[in-house]
Amino acid sequence: MLTLNRLVAEGNAEGILEYAREFHGHVCPYLALGIRASLIAMEELGVGRLDHSSSVDESLLAIVEINSCFTDGVQVATGCTLGNNSLIYLDLGKTALTLVKRSTWEGVRVYADAERLRKYYPPGTTELFNRVVRERKGSAEERKRLWELWEEVAKAMLHLPRDEFKIKRVRVPPIEQAPIVESVRCAKCGELVMETRAVHVNGEPLCLRCAGEAYLAVVGRGIVEIERRGC
Repeated sequence: MLTLNRLVAEGNAEGILEYAREFHGHVCPYLALGIRASLIAMEELGVGRLDHSSSVDESLLAIVEINSCFTDGVQVATGCTLGNNSLIYLDLGKTALTLVKRSTWEGVRVYADAERLRKYYPPGTTELFNRVVRERKGSAEERKRLWELWEEVAKAMLHLPRDEFKIKRVRVPPIEQAPIVESVRCAKCGELVMETRAVHVNGEPLCLRCAGEAYLAVVGRGIVEIERRGC
């Protein structure tokens, strides 16, 4: 099996989608859309997928504006992931990717309009999706049919014409690289926590949970504040 870097260099969208299937768990239109948007952005910016050295240096940044299947397609295609600190999530709810070179802060923003893409869906697909996924009421047969349709639509998304996207050159304000910080041990639960996420109570370090402080989390609807609670 060809490496992802090789597939991206060759523009082999179908091959990338197979990797994305394993990463994401299934194939769907917006997973493929993330791949297509990424390939367009990389071509416009004149860059390839992150390799070993560039991922360590965080030389390429992917800024996504939605936490959906689209974002997994971006992570697979660009190599910019949450874990290697090259993926930035803006909680804007838009199907958009901005790919940026850290050396110059020049970037390309690629936006996809969901309404314009509905013409690529076979009749009845949206209704079936609503029943199976949104309402979670579909039968086994309906689920099977939806996955078949999803594969069909996903393959269409891989080859969308460029004029289906809004493509814009941008310049991004500098974004700091991920800092390397020390850890401290929570005086209550005994677990290590990044010192930047610890609070001190009566001179002792506590993690946010043990301190009863609120903290942020990314869930299905975006970034939310988790209520205060103790360990």
